Amino acid sequence: MSKKIGLHIGGRRFDVDVEDDFAKFLTNQMSKDFNIEGNNDLKALLQAYVRKNYDLYIQENKIEEIFQKFDK
Repeated sequence: MSKKIGLHIGGRRFDVDVEDDFAKFLTNQMSKDFNIEGNNDLKALLQAYVRKNYDLYIQENKIEEIFQKFDK
């Protein structure tokens, strides 16, 4: 089953359908990055994108460090 999550960006509403088990996690994460009750500008969207990519960068570096420990 899927759940619809909406967000206003630049005066337009965008809805995405996600699985129920992911919906709670996504809603929580979006509330950290966006004003989920009101409008968000494009700058907020870009900042959230950069933050999430930085998190991914850090995560991938940590995974690589773990793999290197096993290679020794």
